[in-house]
Parts: sequence; structure tokens; C-alpha cells
Amino acid sequence: MELNEQIWWYTARAGGIVAWFLLAAAVVWGLLAHTRVIEGRPKPAWVLDLHRFLGGLAVVFTAVHVLALVADSYLYFGWSEVLVPFASAWEPGPVALGVVALWLLAAVEVSSLLQRRLPRRAWRWIHLSSYVAFWATALHVVLAGTDAANPFFVVGNLAAILSVTFLTAVRALGGRAARKRRPRPAAPTTDRTREGASS
Repeated sequence: MELNEQIWWYTARAGGIVAWFLLAAAVVWGLLAHTRVIEGRPKPAWVLDLHRFLGGLAVVFTAVHVLALVADSYLYFGWSEVLVPFASAWEPGPVALGVVALWLLAAVEVSSLLQRRLPRRAWRWIHLSSYVAFWATALHVVLAGTDAANPFFVVGNLAAILSVTFLTAVRALGGRAARKRRPRPAAPTTDRTREGASS
């Protein structure tokens, strides 16, 4: 086949790779912003802005990946195959992981745009689903990606996975230590307590 006959297939592959590493970068930067690895509280505004920018770019390149798959004729992907889990006849399990990651990433991005209008707890739980999106995408690119065996891609995958794993552990342990250091609230004083203290 000539290059122009495969242009959408190459675009889909490139868009997927870029989207994966942008998602990994967004998760890593979000973890860095909420651990003591980056000193200073409150964090500078640009730290959060960069996290949001990376997440937004990940959504854009995910859209490029999906649209190019639908436009491509090398492998058949219709709208149901790219939007409905297990609808694809080709690698249904790994592709389903990508579809789940797509919807979770979209939910995280929409909730971020509507953050001020959502209850804090609801926004937090939606935002935490980005971890699920990250791991679903990691499995998707390894099991379904045609470039998964490329040595440079393998190194990049390992770097992304190890970074997220390490920073997640740092954040979890840091939060647990902070809870242990948190002083217990003083017992409320009553009239009987004050009388006993004075006598």
C-alpha cells in the first residue's frame, strides 16, 4: 500500500501514542503538585495550569486517535467499535479498555471545566477516576497497540508506569503520615471540668 492509503492508520497510531504520554504526564504532574516533591504551599498557579493543559491536550489527541481509526480502512472501526466496550471484533478486551479510558478521560475533563458548579466531593471522586483511565490506557497500549514492542515505546511505558506508581505511593504514605501527625481536638470544657480544675 502507498503511504496515502495508510495515512489514517499512521495518524491513529501517532495520535494514540501522543495521547498516552500526555495522559501519563498529566497524572504525573498532578501527583507532583499534591506531594512534597514540589516544595511550597500553596503551589504556584502555573503548576495547576500545566496539569490542566496536559489533560486537555490528552483529550485532543485521544479525539485524533479515535477519529483517525473511524476514517481508516486498514482495520474496520465504526462509531460503535470506538465508543462501546466489547463492540469491536478485533481484540475486544484490549479495545474495550481503551473505550473505558476514553469515557473516563472525557468525564474528568468535563468535571474539571465544571469544577466550580459541582459539589467538591463529587468532583474529587470523578477526578480520582483518572487513575483508572491511566491504568486502563496502559493495558490498552500494551495489549492492543501495534507499536507496543518498539524498544523506545517500551522504555517510555516503563518510565510512565514506574513514575505514577512511585508518586502514588509517596502521596498515599504522605497523607497517612499527615493524618497521624494531626493533633486530636481538645475535649470540650464543661462547668464541672472547670470546677475540678479550680479545686
